[in-house]
Parts: sequence; C-alpha cells; structure tokens
Amino acid sequence: MKPKILVVDDEPDALEVLGFKLREAGLTPVFAADGRRALAAARDERPALIVLDLMLPEIDGLEVCKLLRRDPATAAIPILMLTARAAEMDRIVGLELGADDYVTKPFSPRELVLRIKKLLVRAQQSDDPAAHVRIGHLDIDASRHLVQVQGRPVTLTATEFKLLDLLARRRGRVQTRDRLLQDVWGYENPIDSRTVDTHMRRLREKLGPAADYLETVRGVGYRFVAEVHPA
Repeated sequence: MKPKILVVDDEPDALEVLGFKLREAGLTPVFAADGRRALAAARDERPALIVLDLMLPEIDGLEVCKLLRRDPATAAIPILMLTARAAEMDRIVGLELGADDYVTKPFSPRELVLRIKKLLVRAQQSDDPAAHVRIGHLDIDASRHLVQVQGRPVTLTATEFKLLDLLARRRGRVQTRDRLLQDVWGYENPIDSRTVDTHMRRLREKLGPAADYLETVRGVGYRFVAEVHPA
C-alpha cells in the first residue's frame, strides 16, 4: 500500500499542489484544513507522516503537535512542520514539542517531498536493524524500534530514536552538530545546529536517569559516554 501523508493546511492552493506532488511521488495524500480535523484524521487514518502548517484555524499547529505527541496512538508519527520564514521562535517551539523537521514558507514542493521521503526512511530503518544493546538503565532494541529505561518503555519519535541509536553505536566518539544533521536528518548543507540541540533536550527529558549517557562537548557536539554491552 502507498504510504498515507496527512497534509494539514488551510490554503486550498497549497493542498492542491502538494496533493499532486505527493501522488506523483507514489504517496497517498490525506487532507485537513484546520486543527480539529487534523487530530481526527491522524487518529482515523493513521498516516505514515504528517505535514503540519503552524498557522491554522480552530487549533493552531503548535497545539496540534503537542496533542499528537501526548496521544499514544499518534505519538510516534513523524511530523514535518511548515513555518513562516520569519517565525524563528515558532520553529524552536515546534521542535521542542516534538516535530521531527521543518520547512519554511515559501517552499519548493520538490524539496518538501524529498524531506518527506527522508523522514519515512528514517522511521523505518536503523544502521543495524538486528542490533540490540543494553547500557546500564538503557535498553535499545532497533529491530522493534523500542527503547526502555529501567524496564519501562520510552516513547520516542523516529528522529529521537535515530539520534539516540546513532550516538550509542558511535559511543565514545564526539559527533559534531553538522555530522548529526547530515546523518540523522539527511541535510546535505547543514545550517541550523539548534535543531540538534532542541532534539537533544527532548531526548534527555524522556530518558530520565539514562540522560547522563549523553554528554555535551561544548562548542563541538555530543558524545555517548557509557560502555555498551551487546544483549
């Protein structure tokens, strides 16, 4: 089946153009023109990914993102948010609320489809799908895309999981922000390192006592500091 992509935007022209480009790329678009319909469609349609405009009637995109991440049924769906170029704070808040990536308006439909495809791939694979490692309190099962801390499951977005998994596999080695943007997000020309920092803050909050394994190397990037033993 063709992956469903939920596109949430209140501009009919944008929906028409994106719908055409998504079908052309072999994807199935599902549309919602406001926040309430977006939440209902996310629960009913179970899309593979959500393209979410932040400027929406009824419920704005930031609140929609927050509600999607709180609901176990939709918490793991990748979210690509659309923001106005000048709304830097909205981008930061959106990432903190759990968006996986963002594209600024006006945007190229071709670029947006490429970003969507990269997010879909990220959600479906890891560097070594058969690997399962335990690090003290932390258990990473890449084959099932599951993380546990002290035996309790932790719900991570596809991007958060990829970030944690990559750092764990490269344990002991410092990963620059640019390298992480290339290897996790797929950016060919990294420009905004705050995307990495925002996701790291969210990841640490979710990991609780296991957050100490993620070390900040000031002015450079991040490193996984615990010794990892194969399960």
